[in-house]
Amino acid sequence: MHRQQILRMMKYFLALVIMTAVFQPVRAQLNIIPQPVQLATSPGSFRVTKNTVITAIDDEDRRTADLFNQYLQSVYGLKLDVDRQESRDYIRLITRKFIKAPDKDGYSLHVTRDGVTIEGDTYAGTFYGIQTLMQMLPVTVTPGTRQPSLVVPFSHITDFPRFRYRGMHLDVARHFFPVSFIKRYIDYIARHKMNYFHWHLTDDQGWRIEIKKYPELTTTGAYRNGTIIGRYPGTGNDNQRYGGFYTQDEVKEIVEYAAARYITVVPEIEMPGHASAAIAAYPWLSCFPDDPTNIPSHPSERSRQLQAQGVKKLVQETWGVYEDVFCAGKDSTFMFLEGVMDEVLALFPSTYIHAGGDEVPKSYWKRCPHCQRRMQEQGLKNEHELQSYFIQRMEKYLNSKGRILIGWDEILEGGLAPNAVVMSWRGEKGGIDAAMQDHQVIMTPQKPVYFDHSQTRNEDSVVIGGYNPVEAVYEYEPVPKQLDTSKVKYILGAQANLWTEYIKYPSRVEYMIFPRMSALSEVLWSPKEKRSWKEFEKRLLTQFRRYQMWGSNYSRAYFDVVVSLVPASGRNGVLVKASPRDKAGRLLYQPVGKTASIAWTAPVTVTRSGEMVLSYYRGDQLVNRVPLSFHLNKATGKKVTISKTPNERYPGQGGAFSLVNGIYSNKGLSHPDWLGWIGEDLTATIDLGRLQTIDSVRMHTLDQNGSWVYLPSSVQVLVSADGKKYRSAGTGDTFVRDTLTMGWITVRIPKQRARFVKVVATNFGVIPEGRPGAGTRAWLFADEIQVF
Repeated sequence: MHRQQILRMMKYFLALVIMTAVFQPVRAQLNIIPQPVQLATSPGSFRVTKNTVITAIDDEDRRTADLFNQYLQSVYGLKLDVDRQESRDYIRLITRKFIKAPDKDGYSLHVTRDGVTIEGDTYAGTFYGIQTLMQMLPVTVTPGTRQPSLVVPFSHITDFPRFRYRGMHLDVARHFFPVSFIKRYIDYIARHKMNYFHWHLTDDQGWRIEIKKYPELTTTGAYRNGTIIGRYPGTGNDNQRYGGFYTQDEVKEIVEYAAARYITVVPEIEMPGHASAAIAAYPWLSCFPDDPTNIPSHPSERSRQLQAQGVKKLVQETWGVYEDVFCAGKDSTFMFLEGVMDEVLALFPSTYIHAGGDEVPKSYWKRCPHCQRRMQEQGLKNEHELQSYFIQRMEKYLNSKGRILIGWDEILEGGLAPNAVVMSWRGEKGGIDAAMQDHQVIMTPQKPVYFDHSQTRNEDSVVIGGYNPVEAVYEYEPVPKQLDTSKVKYILGAQANLWTEYIKYPSRVEYMIFPRMSALSEVLWSPKEKRSWKEFEKRLLTQFRRYQMWGSNYSRAYFDVVVSLVPASGRNGVLVKASPRDKAGRLLYQPVGKTASIAWTAPVTVTRSGEMVLSYYRGDQLVNRVPLSFHLNKATGKKVTISKTPNERYPGQGGAFSLVNGIYSNKGLSHPDWLGWIGEDLTATIDLGRLQTIDSVRMHTLDQNGSWVYLPSSVQVLVSADGKKYRSAGTGDTFVRDTLTMGWITVRIPKQRARFVKVVATNFGVIPEGRPGAGTRAWLFADEIQVF
């Protein structure tokens, strides 16, 4: 063959390849969360129109069909006929009766030119298939506007969950939410293929469930006389009576609503701690009924009046942990709790009943003659074993009724109840210990699945503290690496917890759970090997549009500018690195000392004090604004080491460098700069680079006792010329606030020359009786050290 012929043939085949690529139908990108186990698409689509029929053979599948129809009508303005059979143009629901797979709840979904077929291994599996179909529908519509047709791409999906327990928690004791929102919250759980709703119904600040045997629990215990304003300890009290409760009929309604969506409602009745509301209703539940309730910060005017009139026990008005707990020495306490549980069990068919068991100060028990007698009679060594006795006694009662007790990981202290399930919230250690003892575990570690923690570094409102961004939630693995294969089976799954001290409105609940709930749903449903943060990000952009379709509030933290601070060249100042996660827009910045903004093109070095402002735009819309206030001093940007690794929940921004990066918090614990230690001292050594004249050193710290955060007992400064021989230069303990809970401890020293500065902050130690967190080791926090 001649060369020209070869060239002509190559051009022909190249043109054929190009034409094939141009005219080949493009397969649809399905943005489903959580990611199915297996998913395949093919060219083409099925159109759902007003003529499409939902077919279902039996009554339970028809119930799922009706729920799907309700969704279509509310979001797309489209209502379909529901029939038992149709040969074409159908959405067919079939539950396989011959397959027994109660732990899997799998399904298959097949879309062809004739329609959609969903086959579930269980009724729950069929329901989950419908949730997937809902996510295959278009998101480019105005909610509620009638659509002539909805395009569903040809596809085949095989799917089932990884974990059997996939949960969300909601605290309604600190702030009360109406039945309508509880149902909406359950809808969110269902749309994410999660199957447990942990309902936190009682706490110090309110009792939220009607118990007919004990009416004062709601007439008195469901209402507090006021609430502190702002972050604890607060700036005052709003003096407004606040509260509410769910009647037993409302509870039944909610339980039935959840069951129709294959969600089990797990009630939590807190014991033996967090009992102030119950004790306010029935003071004899306390070890000391005649001791007045101590409201540690800004009690309301009404509460002051009542206590002046002789009313001893009150519902708490602040946030924290309180000494007045259920008396473990009186049989009347257990008779009361068994009476409460009898009514709770009649309302909730859940096998699991949560009994709390967390944060129980022992000070009242230590001086209570009833409790001390109980310890002697039972041969208990200490109050931790008394707590174990309390939980085990209640567990036996629940077991006798065919139920299983769940408790927070403190129930491990003093000996674990024989059949209890442990919720591990203080990290993973409690869960690991319980699994090693062959107990079932639900993982709920504060980092990263406490959704009351901030999901942005730039939080503009009060949160409880901590920083759990969506990517940290997505990267979470519920099965600890420390467990060998024989113990992995004890990990039932995980859940996210939403405590509501600083969450008053339903819109704020939505803001705190989205999009983190979507990330967690994929952790709990999808195979570990299929998870990819980069791939999830693409689907998340579509999920934001779904939130909008649902009319739901959500955090825009994903669009934050990601900022990191590192030492500048030669350790002269701070190098600011910044980039938005979302690359579709443009990033500008206002340099320190300037008023005009310019395009961000590379990292910027900061060598003087002042404010830098980063601004991220999509088109002409300002999406995010990040102010960075720098306070430079002789320590800024210098080499710093710390003797002990901080707690994993508060590692600082760049580790030890957080102490010298020129930034400190004015927003509380949500700021990422904080380093925190439990019961340990801070020793930080700063190399100033050369001998310099210094006369003062100061440390920015935190005093937030309600969160068990205490000031260091002292701050000592030592100096050295060579980094080997140190001499003491001075000690300080005077705390000067710059906000409600934050401030500086300054150590004035004789003017002298030094290159190395060592700062030793001594931990407060074990918290004494009568103080929040009594009997536990205090937290110590620092986020900046300055040298002048």
